[in-house]
Formats: sequence, C-alpha cells, structure tokens
Amino acid sequence: MLSVGELLNVIGLSTGIVLYAMLLAMVVGTSRRPGGPGLDPLLLATALLGLVWNLGALPVYELLKVGMTGPAPLLTAIGFSALGFLPAVVVHSVLRRDKGHVRDRLPVLIIGVAYAASAAAAFLHATAFFELEPLPSPTGMRMLTYVYVALALPLALVTRGQQRARRALWAAALSVFAVSSLHLSQFHQGQPSLAVELLGHHASLPLALAILYQDFPFALADLFLKRALTLLLVVATAFVTLVTVGGQWTPSDQPLENATGLAILLTMWVGTALLYPRMRALTGWFVDSVLLRRPDYAEVRATIAARIANADDVHDLLDEVCRLLGPALSATRVTWTTQPTADGVDADPSEFGPGGGTIDIPVAEREHYRLQVSGLTGGRRLLSDDRAFLESVALLVGRRIDAVRISRERYDRELREQEMAALATQAELRALRSQVNPHFLFNALTTIGYLIQTSPTRALDTLMRLTSLLRAVLRSEGEYTTLGRELELIESYLDIEHARFEERLRVTVRVPDRLRHLRLPPLLLQPLVENAVKHGIAPERRGGDLLIEAHTEESAAGARLVLTVRDTGAGASEPELRRGREAGVGLRNITQRLAVQYGEAATLSLRSAPGIGTTATLTLPAEPVDAREPAATGGAR
Repeated sequence: MLSVGELLNVIGLSTGIVLYAMLLAMVVGTSRRPGGPGLDPLLLATALLGLVWNLGALPVYELLKVGMTGPAPLLTAIGFSALGFLPAVVVHSVLRRDKGHVRDRLPVLIIGVAYAASAAAAFLHATAFFELEPLPSPTGMRMLTYVYVALALPLALVTRGQQRARRALWAAALSVFAVSSLHLSQFHQGQPSLAVELLGHHASLPLALAILYQDFPFALADLFLKRALTLLLVVATAFVTLVTVGGQWTPSDQPLENATGLAILLTMWVGTALLYPRMRALTGWFVDSVLLRRPDYAEVRATIAARIANADDVHDLLDEVCRLLGPALSATRVTWTTQPTADGVDADPSEFGPGGGTIDIPVAEREHYRLQVSGLTGGRRLLSDDRAFLESVALLVGRRIDAVRISRERYDRELREQEMAALATQAELRALRSQVNPHFLFNALTTIGYLIQTSPTRALDTLMRLTSLLRAVLRSEGEYTTLGRELELIESYLDIEHARFEERLRVTVRVPDRLRHLRLPPLLLQPLVENAVKHGIAPERRGGDLLIEAHTEESAAGARLVLTVRDTGAGASEPELRRGREAGVGLRNITQRLAVQYGEAATLSLRSAPGIGTTATLTLPAEPVDAREPAATGGAR
C-alpha cells in the first residue's frame, strides 16, 4: 500500500503531467490559429521537457518502490536531463522581451551559462548511465544548484523592469529548482524528510506555473487554478471542520457507533457541499480580480453605456464599443461587420471558439451588425461570464442603434416636411403675388387709357413710367424686399396716378431713413396705397390727402414695424368695409400672405368712416435684411 508521501508524489507528478500537457496543447493550438503568432520554440521546448521529466519520473519512482529495475536507469537519465534543461529554457524566456531576440551582452551571457550548465549536467547523467553509476549524477545536480543560485543576482538585475509579481514568480521557481537539485544530488544518501522529498521531486511544478502565468495566464486560471483552489478550499474546510468539530463527537476507536457523531459528520458534509458554490465564486473572484486583474464587467458595461448615450452615428458608436471591449477581453482585435438579413430570416447565431467569437447585435432593422472578437492573449478563452457580458453589451448597443436610427428617421422626416412646407409656402406666395401683379397692371392701364383720351403726351410719359415699374415688379422674385425698395415702387405708382388726378392727389410720406432697411414681403404695402387712391380719393371731387408713415414700437415679442396708409377720401361704413375686404383681391391677398409668412405675428387692421376717410395699419416683426441673403427685388432674374 502506498504511504502518504508516496501518494503525494504520485499526485504531484500527475499534476505536472497535466500542467505540461496543457502548456503543449496551448502552444500547438495557438500556432495553428489563423493570424496567430506562430509556433514558439521556447514554449514548445518547455512543454516537451516538462512532459519528459514527469512521464519518466512517475514510473521510475514506482518501479523503484517495488524493487524493479527494467528501463528505470535509462528513464532516470533521460528524465533528469530534461529536468536540468527546464530552468535554462525558463531563464531564456525570462530574458526575452516581447518574444524577440536577446541582443544585450549580459542577458546573452546569462542564457549561455544556463544552457552550458544544463548541457554539462545532462552529459554527467549520460556518463553515469553508461558507467552504471548511481543516477542522477550527484555532481551534475550540485552543479545545477550552484549555477542557478549564482545566476539569481544578475537575473534580478536584468529583469528589474518587469512587474514585481512576475519577478517574484521567476525567483521562486528557480529557487525551488535549486533546492530540488541540491536534494536530488543526495538522492542515494538515506531517506530524506517528507517535505524535502516532495520539494525535490516536484521542482518542475513552479517552473510550469511560471511559464503558464507568463504566457497563458487566463488559460492557467480558467482551466486549472480556479478548480485547484476551489478543491483546496473544500478540502481545507472539510479537514478543519472534521478536526475542530467532528473529533469531539467521534471517538477514534468507535467511529461509527456514536450516532450523534455520525449525524454531526453527515451534517458537516452536507454543509460543505452546500458551501461549494460560494467557495467556487470566492476563488473565481480571487483569481480574476487579484491575480489576473480582470476588469469589472459591470463597470465596463456602464462605461460603454455612458460613451454611446449621446452618439448620433452608428459607425462611430460601433468603433467606440470595439475600442473599449479590446482591453476588457484581452483581445488584440475587436471589429464589427454588417450583415444584411432578408425578410423572415433570422440573423446567424453567435459563435464562440478557442480563438475568440462573434456575436450578433439585435436590432429592429433588417441590416444587422456583428461584433468579432479575435486575437485573445494569454491563452484566454471566452467563458460563460465573458459570453454573458458580450451578450449584455450587444443588447445595449442594439438598443442604442435602434434609438439612433429612429432619431435619424424622425429628423429626416421632419426635414422633408419642412422642405415640403417651404416649397408649398413659396408656391402659395407666388400664387398670391401673381394675383397682385395683374390687379395693379389692370388699374395702371386704365389710368393710361384715360390719359390717352385727355393728354396723349402725358399718356406716353406715364406709359414709360409704367414700363419701368413693371420691369421692377417682374424682377421681384424673392420672398422679401426692403421697406425702402417697396416705397420706390409706390412712388412710381403714385407718379402714374398723379398724372391722372393732378392736384386732387396730395401725398405725404413719413418714413425715417433708419427704417428703410427693414424687410417685408414685396408688394405688401402697394395694394393698400392703391385701394386708398381708388376707393378713397378717386370718388371725391375735391380729391384728398394720402399719408404713408412708418415707425417701430417695442412689445413682449420684440421690435415691431408699424406701417400706416391713411386717406381723407370717401370712407366706408363697417358693413361696406367688411364686404369690400371679403370681395377685394388686394386686402384678401395681403391677409393671406401675412398668415403664410408670419402666422399670428403680423396683423392688418382697417378703420373707416363715411366722409372722413380710411386708415389701414400693418403690424409685423421689425427684421433687418440678412446680409447673406440680399433682397431679390433689386437683382436680375
């Protein structure tokens, strides 16, 4: 039957086989991935040397225990030679910088001494085998001890720029190996203590852990360390509970006859089993947060949510998410792609593999997006918590993409509606202005026709004035003109009318120069002047006075321009004024144009009384002409 020490030896060597087999699988698997770093010769050598040592030591120790010789000497020589080369490869790995070539003189010297010592020890083991001397060679093992102890100081100097945790791990691994070599050099000099024997036989375990932690930390943690620590915690809990509680109820000579003690033991076993999930969670937190320093996924998700909350471009949003996911997942490459999806066909499901994975972003539109994670470093794999994190991020991103799309569609729809409304407004304004031009032209031609009968010379002069006036009116294509430009048209019109009415038409214009730059729709004031002449002054034998004035006033809505056209003509009663306003082209046109252009911000009011005259008042916002958009009335079409 195996003793406790022998059992621990078997467990230790088996663990070494598992660790080095894991390292070999990772090295080979990483080199075969598309876009991978290729086969690393140092890692491959480490994995093979460790496997040779542990596979050779396990049967050697067992054969020796039962008194069998067989191939034990050959296995011993091969195994100890492989063990001797392990620290040299580890030293070489320590001194590499980013898997490049070592060029500095001191590191090259250290590596050369390490390999020379390992080769000399292997030669001594081979010599001992052929000369049938005890194995391993005591001289070879002592030489390894002295050499690696001597290399500790220069190695520490060269690696002073590395992280403290890594330096401590390398130092511990090489120290354990040195002590192990010293013990193995005395392998044939009596039976050592259990602790010394375990330390001597399992010196390769710290070296394997150091290599895995350096190059494959996530794989070491996810595949081995978490399970090992959880098992250790469970065993320790059971052992402590059994010693502190169970021993009081279970006599050593009658372990099963004490019913109370048995019940207590069963309770403790069940309690330990129930505590297992919490222990596993505790070890997972320790490995992820303390050893690997993995980011807090909740914090990363909150950061992503904050960064994309105000994003208004889908591509920029996805680029930012990929940039944040790379460090969180230890991935060298996180990208996104588009994937059009036909109606009734779902998007491809998420896929995960050893080298990374792809996950679909759920969105409402047919065009889907996918996140691709690749180039995982440190032997990392996307485990269940990583996948759950990616799925939650994909859902978060999908909601934001839908929100951005809805906002963009709403904005585009509102922009189209505004453009359509502007086009409709322009069409309506042009239609209303087209009603003014013929109306004005008809009245002007009537005046000229009258003058042809009474004064052909004046009719010709008036016709020329009308030609100039019509040219200016027809060139007026903009939505706005200035008050000064509108007054020029009115003065030309009044010159034409004055040719007809002569001294019966007396005109006064009171418009300050500072107001002439204010803008207003074209042909807005002219119909009021035309109505005053036609319906107010023309019916009176004595004629009448016409006053045109403008001023500004302040209101809660801002400065307002007030335009007044007052005549002392025939006037009209309220019913007559209302009927004329409904039937007349000019006033109805002005009212409609004000409603289209200004809404409720502009008004037209009329006051009239028979025999007194009529006053028309226009009130609209006082707005200067924008220098970037000059009034179109003065420009050529």
